[in-house]
Amino acid sequence: MARPPLPHHRHRRLRDQRTERLRPLIMGQVQQAIDTAAVVIFVVDARDGLTASDYDMADVVRRAQKPTILVANKADNEARELAGIAEASALGFGEPLPVSALHDVNVRTMLDMVVALLPEIPLVPESDRTRVAIIGRPNVGKSMLVNAILGQERVIVSDVAGTTRDAIDTEIDTPEGSFVLIDTAGVRRPGKLGKGVERHSVLRTTRAVERCDVAVLVVDGSEGVTAQDTHIAGIAVENAKGLVIAVNKTDLWEDPAERKAWAERQMRSRIRFVPWALYTFISALERRGLPELLRLVQAAREARRRRIPTPELNAILSRAVREHVPPLVHNRRFKLFYATQAGIDPPTFVLFVNDPELVHFSYRRYLERAIREAADFEGTAIKLVFRARSGEDSAS
Repeated sequence: MARPPLPHHRHRRLRDQRTERLRPLIMGQVQQAIDTAAVVIFVVDARDGLTASDYDMADVVRRAQKPTILVANKADNEARELAGIAEASALGFGEPLPVSALHDVNVRTMLDMVVALLPEIPLVPESDRTRVAIIGRPNVGKSMLVNAILGQERVIVSDVAGTTRDAIDTEIDTPEGSFVLIDTAGVRRPGKLGKGVERHSVLRTTRAVERCDVAVLVVDGSEGVTAQDTHIAGIAVENAKGLVIAVNKTDLWEDPAERKAWAERQMRSRIRFVPWALYTFISALERRGLPELLRLVQAAREARRRRIPTPELNAILSRAVREHVPPLVHNRRFKLFYATQAGIDPPTFVLFVNDPELVHFSYRRYLERAIREAADFEGTAIKLVFRARSGEDSAS
């Protein structure tokens, strides 16, 4: 039988307990955000009025002495607008701007106010940083890993699963290279996705993977590789990204040698569809293995930029076809005429053939392995595009 729903007062008590646990972490993030901001937008709720947290936040903002715009959100009718403005004025930041984000009321005015307060700064050319998406299931230590690499509490770390709801980009320069770290919300199994925040978190994670160079899949070393981990790895593969697997929480291993061998066996069997992925063992809590992780990320990035000269590529593929003759498909055989590397990020190869429909899936994998064995593309997906003389394409 299904459990009866919790009483309303118990729901509220549990929510309040969670809020209290996260309050110091949230306030620390607020302080850091204010320290690095040029303008502060202080948002209060015009519908429900001021809370104790609003007054606490006001003290932090006031001490920072930064240009501040006080916004009373949810002011979607005149009565709420007047009440919200009257109460929010007590915070001492001048007259609040009534805004309804839901109905797009005064949002443009707010942005104009922000632009007017921004200082003039010279444009900085975009640096060549490796964009890294930190991905994985909820509560495997992604945010802790980001903080360990940065050496500071850049994102909220909590034992409450699903604390990180959005993607946060952070630049960092290390001896191993220059990176942009993209911390993301954890991805749950498709069947476990709820409405609203959880589904939004999955979309944000997918978008982070789409704009990264290399994805770091964080796996819980105390639990091993799960079906959810393979699903998340598949997101990186589908987007043809670099992939490095970081087995975290090795500090919990009682017998490191035995557990490491166990984890390697698991990865070979459960993530065998990405044999080219790089992997390493870390402890975000103890900040162990981080230089090696960043080195592998940079190696995967360099592999994504690697090129094979056209004569060398054709020699590799011609030899592969000679050593393993393509199978007959409907009494016809695939023929390779010519190949060239069309691009990088990811490495993309165009193969001109008699008919792309004659290329069996297993033979595509065979040709990909031939390219990988001849050149170092470990750590990144590569793409093969089969093109007929008629111009019809088939990609893999």
